[in-house]
Amino acid sequence: MNTAIIIAIVVVVIVAVIVVVAMQRRHRESVRNENRRQAQEHRDLAQVSELEAQRSAAEAEERAARARREEAAAQQQELAAASSRAQAQDLNERADAIDPDRTDS
Repeated sequence: MNTAIIIAIVVVVIVAVIVVVAMQRRHRESVRNENRRQAQEHRDLAQVSELEAQRSAAEAEERAARARREEAAAQQQELAAASSRAQAQDLNERADAIDPDRTDS
């Protein structure tokens, strides 16, 4: 009987070791899966942040382009106004030159 008890104890110990090893493997796999899930979540958040940064940069570029167009239009308008002023002054000088009622002081 002693041998049978020893064999039974050895079998129980072996079964217990197998169960513990299996539980450890499951736990490690569970931890790995959780880490994979978290890593994917971080990657998704990083991608969203990257897309938002790209959108923001594109908006800034558009705003800068609008500002350059506005600056060019303002310069063009300024040149047109100067040209109109010069033309008006030239016409006034011609009118003064041909006006018989105008006397030079």
